[in-house]
Amino acid sequence: MSTLENENRTVVLAYSGGLDTSCILVWLIEQNYEAVAYMANIGQDEDFDSAKEKALKFGAKDFVCLDLRKEFVEDYIYPAIQANAIYEDRYLLGTSLARPCITKGLIKVAFDKNAAYISHGATGKGNDQVRFELCAYALKPDIKVVSPWKIPEFYDRFKGRTDLFNYAAAHGIPLPVTPKNPWSMDANLLHISYESGILEKPECPAPDNIYQMTSNPSDWPDTGDLIKIEFKKGTPISVKNLNGQELYSDSLEIMNYLNKIGKTHGIGRIDIVENRFVGMKSRGIYETPGGTILYHAHLDIELLTMDREVRKIKQSLIPRYSEIIYNGFWFSPEADFLREIITKSQENVDGSVTLLVFKGNVYIKARESIKSLYNETLVSMDVKGDYEPSDAAGFIKINAVRLRENYLQRGSKF
Repeated sequence: MSTLENENRTVVLAYSGGLDTSCILVWLIEQNYEAVAYMANIGQDEDFDSAKEKALKFGAKDFVCLDLRKEFVEDYIYPAIQANAIYEDRYLLGTSLARPCITKGLIKVAFDKNAAYISHGATGKGNDQVRFELCAYALKPDIKVVSPWKIPEFYDRFKGRTDLFNYAAAHGIPLPVTPKNPWSMDANLLHISYESGILEKPECPAPDNIYQMTSNPSDWPDTGDLIKIEFKKGTPISVKNLNGQELYSDSLEIMNYLNKIGKTHGIGRIDIVENRFVGMKSRGIYETPGGTILYHAHLDIELLTMDREVRKIKQSLIPRYSEIIYNGFWFSPEADFLREIITKSQENVDGSVTLLVFKGNVYIKARESIKSLYNETLVSMDVKGDYEPSDAAGFIKINAVRLRENYLQRGSKF
């Protein structure tokens, strides 16, 4: 028997049913792989039954779909909310958080199917190739990766999306995207992202009809939604609409409801140029309705309940932690270390935040906590309390020592 016949050629493909992975599935089979199509349900609007039928029709030997929605919310989104994680001041890391969740499921299927290989459709220029593969190697160091967009035989054959469309047409592969609207989308419970096509020109505005998770300003209602979000150790445990009295306490229901409210009022839409890990700038459009609401609510309850100096240290680490997530190092020692610190910092972050969601904005209206560090008597301008105002004179003089010495050394600025 040949070496090829003896080799374990089972590959688990991270499959979406879109243009790239549909073509890659057929191409892998042409290369004599036995392909298992894998999908992760992380909240995207997808017809999984149709995807299964399509994958099996075009040669996959098996199809596996894992429902990871709750795991995605509780093990990835909520820890990011606890951290106030945000990349380059604006991006709430929707895709970056989804990739380790998807890859963990991918490796699970590889173990279950005794597969020697995994494969994905991420391009050779983007961040996702790094995220998928770093996470895979962290979870199964001996796994082999077939990444077609880094294989010359593949990318020389398929020089662009037109070649992929032609290949799909030749093989009878039905596709949901057309050459007329060729931007790519990635959706999950936290967000949806858009890139490529006309969006590669940062000077060109995105068309109004592109958006799916947030409404356009012309459609915003004239009445806002007043909601209360309750936190326990920095994690959302319930959301209540104070207008309609709807109440949700299940993590998945909380996320879905906040996405619904955020969509109505156009919350969390951004159009940015960001720095990819691989060294280039890219333009991305993101909609993160529920995540944006949670981000602002958590910031507020954290400030009420967390010691000032603890929070300074914690927040100083978050740009680096966000970068670690963005770059694909979720399953790294440094990420584990920082999550331990962040979890410790959240021990007293209990309480509720009342906020108004209205016309593209999140307005904090009130907050309360039994672990609040806010002392009304101490801070009041009308009550002296346990504070001696004259002590402030010495405090100011001590802090002015450095400034006076600087004046003596540098001279007057006038």
